[in-house]
Amino acid sequence: MPVSERVLRVLIPLVMLGALIGLWAWYVAAYNIPKYILPSPELVVQSLIKDWPILGMALLVTLKITFAALGIALVGGVALAILLTSSKWIELALSPYMVILQVTPVIAIAPLILIYAPSTQSALLICAWIVAFFPVLSNTTQGLKSTDHNLLNLFELYGASRWQTMIHLKLPAALPYFLAGLRIAGGLALIAAVVAEFAAGSAGAGSGLAFRLLESQYRLNIPRLFAALILLCGTGVVIYGVTSLISHLALRRWHESAIRREN
Repeated sequence: MPVSERVLRVLIPLVMLGALIGLWAWYVAAYNIPKYILPSPELVVQSLIKDWPILGMALLVTLKITFAALGIALVGGVALAILLTSSKWIELALSPYMVILQVTPVIAIAPLILIYAPSTQSALLICAWIVAFFPVLSNTTQGLKSTDHNLLNLFELYGASRWQTMIHLKLPAALPYFLAGLRIAGGLALIAAVVAEFAAGSAGAGSGLAFRLLESQYRLNIPRLFAALILLCGTGVVIYGVTSLISHLALRRWHESAIRREN
């Protein structure tokens, strides 16, 4: 990729961001908007700096839940995908219940999980895991099922065992699908952690960024609310960027989706 194109890829979004912030600041100043309705960017930055000890600790709590849920979802999703593709009967037995759990809104079952879980943190972890689990499971399962049949026949011809076929053929073939699921699951884990924190925070049991959002709303501390919201958005962007980078590094030398067309 030419250097000029790389610079434009970074510069254009930054210019757009600067224009939006400038428009925001102008609107607040021109119409004299009260800070409890729409604070200026300057007030939001000041609140972010002043309240960083509170917001930083809350961000750490949310990140712990997000990454713990994502890690468990990755391990559990891949393991269950291998199990489902290894046995048709297991797939028939479990698929209906996984679909039911997937289509049930997590906000609807979060109060029950908060009741039955041994602690608030474990309840938040379960909620985030439920949402992050299914993209990994469904994408990895689809990838394992999409292995080239000719290659499968070749492995059978050479007497490869089921696990040799799985490790040396099916798992590498499913890697692009798994990485696509990883990008989706990363963002969903954060969203689910925040939703679960809202449910817990409404009862005064939360301590993550979502609880700080609610607290700021109740106290009409809108600059802190915006600061917490910016931290959440920035965290989501970083998670997506890191997972996209992992996907690019894993696929850039051999998969068509990461190789630049010569023409």
